[in-house]
Amino acid sequence: MNAHDSRRIEEVLGGAGYESASDASEVDLIVVNTCSVREKAEHKLMSFLGTLRREKERRPGLMIAVAGCVAQQEGEALLNKESAIDVVIGPDNIPELPALLRRVEDGAPPLVHTEFDVEAPGFLEPSASLSPALGEVSTYVTVMKGCDERCTYCIVPHTRGPERYRKADDIVDEVAYRVRLGAREVTLLGQTVNSWYEPEDAPSRGGERPSEFPMLLRRIAREVPELTRLRYTSPHPRHLTDSLVQAHADLNVLPAHVHMPVQSGSDRMLKRMLRRYSRAQYVSRVNKLKEVRPGITLSTDVIVGFPGETESDFEQTLSVIEEAGFVAAYCFKYSPRPHTPALKLGDDITPSVKSDRLARLLALVEHQQSKHLRSLVGQKTKVLVEKRGRNDAWTGRSERHEIVHFVGPDGFDLEGALVEVEVEKANKHSLMGRLLQSDDDLFAMQASREVGRIGLEKDRNRRHRLRVLG
Repeated sequence: MNAHDSRRIEEVLGGAGYESASDASEVDLIVVNTCSVREKAEHKLMSFLGTLRREKERRPGLMIAVAGCVAQQEGEALLNKESAIDVVIGPDNIPELPALLRRVEDGAPPLVHTEFDVEAPGFLEPSASLSPALGEVSTYVTVMKGCDERCTYCIVPHTRGPERYRKADDIVDEVAYRVRLGAREVTLLGQTVNSWYEPEDAPSRGGERPSEFPMLLRRIAREVPELTRLRYTSPHPRHLTDSLVQAHADLNVLPAHVHMPVQSGSDRMLKRMLRRYSRAQYVSRVNKLKEVRPGITLSTDVIVGFPGETESDFEQTLSVIEEAGFVAAYCFKYSPRPHTPALKLGDDITPSVKSDRLARLLALVEHQQSKHLRSLVGQKTKVLVEKRGRNDAWTGRSERHEIVHFVGPDGFDLEGALVEVEVEKANKHSLMGRLLQSDDDLFAMQASREVGRIGLEKDRNRRHRLRVLG
């Protein structure tokens, strides 16, 4: 979500005449897009702003804007903490950034806009002439924003607001547009992405009925058949319904991988976290996915050291990692966040205990990942090529989301190609393989993509001329 917001900021600034630059010592504006899910990110922000303050003292004309969740969380208080800031904007205020910058340039004091668009939700539409995503193999499309869950550790409802849903027509149109730009893979984004509804169908606040997310997946698959892979993140286990499970059985465009946060394997901890599912319910739901889609892989999110977590609670987390068979996990030590109910629970797990538990958890996940990767040696897999990596090897991902490296023949640009690779070696976190496509096949793939790129550039240039003339 943060990376996607940064793209939207680029597009909005591009529309106002700004151009991106790689050398920070020569720019007129620096925008820092922030995350506040964990305390460490905030510390990094304040340290970086100190560096920017010294740069601004050297060049008084430099403007500094802070965007994202820390901006939303702190608002005016951020100006009191750091005098170098000119503009503070929340995630819903990205379209206002150019106008706010102009006001500051005209002499206004530092400005703060951190208002949610609850009454009239807006979703930034991509710009055909300004999008930096031209030809990007994998890209993002927002389907909703905000969160109505009330997990006690989570600051997202405070920094992103209540759930607001985007119309299916607009979502499908943008997916199709991104595919025309050259995207082969689209990831649908939302704080609880699988709780999506058509805006007019959304239940009243606090209401409960199955989400319409499976319907959205089916519509995208039907109306954008050129799309190679359709992913989504980050889902909530409560909304892993039977209809969503069935979509994974029916739709080939959904790859054989799902990221499904579990957070803890202890029912007592899940209750304190207000996750609103039990361990047994979680395991039952992911097992259904495995039944309908043999070979599917799972990754997850886990918090260790949540207030009151005992050694027994933590051991139950280790056991659910084994039971669910996760091959990857994002694991974090609990850190208290402002405006969250968990603050009332205290922070009674010592840093050393948190570190020990995190190390044990990571070791288990790494063991399972290594075992999984070794099991793939000798198998063939379809790889969507993303980029050329180190030592001239190409890098992409299998449909199960493993990172796969392979060496291709000279003279071919394989970026965006879907190729078949035989796995020859398992690395610590990735696979090495041998390309099985013939040169004739690769030539045909490259020629087809080149024709598409020429068409995209012509269309983009035409749209840019129309915009300038208009």
